[in-house]
Amino acid sequence: MTRALSVEKLGASYGREKVIHELSFEVGTRDFFVVAGPNGSGKSTLLKILAGLHHPSNGNITLFGRPLASCDRRELSRIVAYMPQTVPLDFPFTVEEVVLMGRSPHLGLFQVEGRADMEKAREAMESTQVAHLARRPIDQLSGGERQRVFLAQALCQEPRLILLDEPTAALDLAHQVHLMDLLEELRRERDLTILMVSHDINLAAMYGNRILLLKDGRAVGQGPPLDLLTLKVLEETYGCVVIVEPSSLGEFPRVTPVPGRYLDLRGKRAIQLFVRSSILHRRPKIP
Repeated sequence: MTRALSVEKLGASYGREKVIHELSFEVGTRDFFVVAGPNGSGKSTLLKILAGLHHPSNGNITLFGRPLASCDRRELSRIVAYMPQTVPLDFPFTVEEVVLMGRSPHLGLFQVEGRADMEKAREAMESTQVAHLARRPIDQLSGGERQRVFLAQALCQEPRLILLDEPTAALDLAHQVHLMDLLEELRRERDLTILMVSHDINLAAMYGNRILLLKDGRAVGQGPPLDLLTLKVLEETYGCVVIVEPSSLGEFPRVTPVPGRYLDLRGKRAIQLFVRSSILHRRPKIP
């Protein structure tokens, strides 16, 4: 595996509170790598560290063979694009203006965007299907449209790695799938590496080729969805009863949390026996 990112014994704190403990993992080039886990497990902090926005307390990070600590802000912005959960909309910039902000790492001090930069912005807007919104103020767009605009801004940076923090959190089902399909298409066509934080374990299983599960700032496990997302690992990570079944869509699992009222009726042990019995007698339906 050619490495895009290597993290070794990473630790991070906020004041005296330790939020990441001795975390190690690797991300291959062109991977769709998903970090998942319960609230407060350190996912967003990890992303901020990789984006150069928070300093780790210990550990080593290598980005495309180069120590992350050796990259200044400008250099890092040419390699890594970061999409946070929320972006302030204090000023009514147009979509085109927002996307053009992605060219900043490639411009000199006081340099304005030229024809080549405008062309990059146009290509990014067309790739994310927001070119028709170029003159619209971004604060007048829907949540799904805004996400595509900020993705266009990230693409305009021409990065090798895109970091996304819960990009589907505020989207309905249709917009979730549209955005994830777009990310997968861009990953293949542009040789991008994607590292995404997600609460949605089923989206992670459908799109991620590798998943890292975190709990309390520590790695519970990592690997391909089919190997990692087992009943034992998921219950250890999330502390709730789940059903894990083969998906009818492909070689990845489908995870269903069990509501408390069913546990009250049948008991946890009965549910677990039912789950194991179902898995033993079910085979994935591959179209």
